[in-house]
Amino acid sequence: QAQLVESGGGLVQAGGSLRLSCAASGIRFSGNLIGWYRQAPGKAREPVARIFSGETTVYADSVKGRFTISRDNAKNTMYLQMNSLKPEDTAVYYCNAQYPGAMYWGQGTQVTVSS
Repeated sequence: QAQLVESGGGLVQAGGSLRLSCAASGIRFSGNLIGWYRQAPGKAREPVARIFSGETTVYADSVKGRFTISRDNAKNTMYLQMNSLKPEDTAVYYCNAQYPGAMYWGQGTQVTVSS
């Protein structure tokens, strides 16, 4: 049974940092499209940062220069380092993994940035 479990969310002041983690079981992150998405209240879920199978990373314009996505294949874990956080970064953050014919989501972790 494939499962993604996020951790690391919380409440932080504007300008602060958080590091999200996503641990996978039953599937392997290496060689597949993985990434982080977020959904703010009343808004659609949007991609934040993704790693494509060729190790190319793509970031949303709103987080470029502030967020960094990475993965540890040995630990089968993905990370999102978030620096210089802004109130508009407040959302539920989800990790995602895509394979031919399948897509997996974590349960989400709340990130709240106070002004």
